[in-house]
Amino acid sequence: MTFRKAIMSTQQETFDIIAKQAKIDIATIKPESTLKDLGIASLDAIEVIFDLEEHFGVNLPNEDTNFETDTVGHLVDAIDRQLALKSEPQNPTDS
Repeated sequence: MTFRKAIMSTQQETFDIIAKQAKIDIATIKPESTLKDLGIASLDAIEVIFDLEEHFGVNLPNEDTNFETDTVGHLVDAIDRQLALKSEPQNPTDS
């Protein structure tokens, strides 16, 4: 249940950021929507991505940010993957 709650939180926060940045009603954003479907131009989409990265403290790889074909749900999944990687304990390398 906690994992689902975390996903919903990431999704809700992502929707909030997209709505604020794009100046659109949050109710119009669906997981299956692309940024292009939402009327977000490519330069604005870049700002959305920067805002998401800053908010969540992650870096989204370029393959996770195709504005025309990737859905908002895909962005949420990409953020969750990066958050999971970030929370994994790092093994110190032996020198």
